[in-house]
Amino acid sequence: MTEETSNLPSLQGSCHCGAVRLTLPSMPETSTKCNCSLCRRLGGQWVYYPFGTVSIEGHPENTNDYVWGDKTLRTVRCKTCGCATHWEPIDGQLGARHGVNLSNFEPRLKEVVKVRHFDGADTWTFLD
Repeated sequence: MTEETSNLPSLQGSCHCGAVRLTLPSMPETSTKCNCSLCRRLGGQWVYYPFGTVSIEGHPENTNDYVWGDKTLRTVRCKTCGCATHWEPIDGQLGARHGVNLSNFEPRLKEVVKVRHFDGADTWTFLD
């Protein structure tokens, strides 16, 4: 490990109890804070990758999902501790967009990723 890579935050995270473990395929450039009716309640900070590129251990055996609205995606949480870990497309096609909750990773990772604010409650546009 070089000095440059040792200063980077870990790309591995988990729910509170550790039953669901996530590994990002690469360092995210930006994250999204959304104020839609679900995201504002979850308090998630989302990063996006093509579906199938994030390693998720403990899913689906340790998770429950929540489906609402247009029923195109499921929000996934740990059955034990209740932490929302990610959302994924219901059709499960590889390459579709997949959201991961950065709140399940070390705080340093959230600090180094630029946050964009999205108005999912009203205008459906970025506010920055």
